Amino acid sequence: MTFKEYLTSKKIDAKGFALGESERFMELKNIFDQVHPDSFTAQKIFLINGIRRKYPFVETAEEAKKEVSKAKLMKPKLSITPKNKE
Repeated sequence: MTFKEYLTSKKIDAKGFALGESERFMELKNIFDQVHPDSFTAQKIFLINGIRRKYPFVETAEEAKKEVSKAKLMKPKLSITPKNKE
């Protein structure tokens, strides 16, 4: 997983963040490249929340459709068979 993919998964606009605060972006990217994503999240959760508020990720219509179609594919099918009372 790349740092930009990670930011997108956390609902952060990677391009806006990179343009707005390039030094902080590079600092966090260097740390991210050295540790596991879960460890990075645990270490930087308060920073991530602030960045998310400052640079929110806006989905395009195509991305939203892809997520909806994935949800439809993942929907379980229930097959209930009635018990016969004899």
